[in-house]
Amino acid sequence: MRPVIVDSAIYRDGRRTDGPADLSDALDEARATGDAFLWVGLHEPTEAEFAHVSREFALHPLAVEDALKAHQRPKLEVYDDSLFAVLKPVVYEPESDRVSTDELMVFIGDSFVVTVRHGEGAPLAAVRKRLEAEPQVLRHGPTAVLYAISDAVVDHYLDVAAELQVDLEELEADVFAPAGASPARTAERIYNAKRQVLEFRRASVPLSGPMARLTTGAVPFVHDNAVPFFRDVNDHLLRANELVEGLDRLLSDVLSAHLAQMGVRQNDDMRKISAWAAMAAVPTMVAGIYGMNFDHMPELHWVGSYPAVLLLMAGIVVGLYRLFKRRGWM
Repeated sequence: MRPVIVDSAIYRDGRRTDGPADLSDALDEARATGDAFLWVGLHEPTEAEFAHVSREFALHPLAVEDALKAHQRPKLEVYDDSLFAVLKPVVYEPESDRVSTDELMVFIGDSFVVTVRHGEGAPLAAVRKRLEAEPQVLRHGPTAVLYAISDAVVDHYLDVAAELQVDLEELEADVFAPAGASPARTAERIYNAKRQVLEFRRASVPLSGPMARLTTGAVPFVHDNAVPFFRDVNDHLLRANELVEGLDRLLSDVLSAHLAQMGVRQNDDMRKISAWAAMAAVPTMVAGIYGMNFDHMPELHWVGSYPAVLLLMAGIVVGLYRLFKRRGWM
């Protein structure tokens, strides 16, 4: 169990205190005074490793199953002895412009908080450090932990949305540049950006329901005086969802514009090809007529017929070239 439990501490009156190493004894000590709670943090536990924790805190089997599988939508579930929340932190990788999601489960009950982290993007270490530096917040108990975790996850949504906005502006500039990348490469970049936005939406949009419930003040194990704080988190989440929806729509518009540009370029290419083919058809036609080898054809025995025909073909070609050039086909 030692490598799985990242951190475990008792917080009394908002300050960290040393407690028993045994989880059962630590929980009893936290509940004895009434002004303390135990916060246990775990990282990717197996079923056998998590079994001891689930027994000590009497966690619901369905919630334990969800915490172990780690492929859940953001949600909020209320059980008899605990509250179970699932959040999906988003990680932006600037080297590859890739968005990935991790999973974070939070159990809240009588004088305890259990957090289960899957992946490396969950900001629990920073959240715990920030809360320990703000005992006036931490003294509100497990509700303060849930609020701080939600606030950190949602605020990072806004940061990732800003990064994606920068990437999209660069992509948009490349699409409308006079001499941009190849059409196939540009389309691939647009579709990759669409996938990143979709991954973002899978994490942020489903969280709207749980956050809205936390703003009602009717959720067990959550203090009513925390409602304004969760309302603030919900406002940030709504803004993040609006940003990601805007990014998705803008990407669709950029893709449509790119496809339209490809169609225009293809039309330009076809006009140019048609213009050159028309200019090549004139001398070909004249040469074909005088290459039929009939004995009785006009101008065959005229001394100036050869240069006259050449001048005629050149004149027609020059005239067609000027006509096509004036109309923008060349």
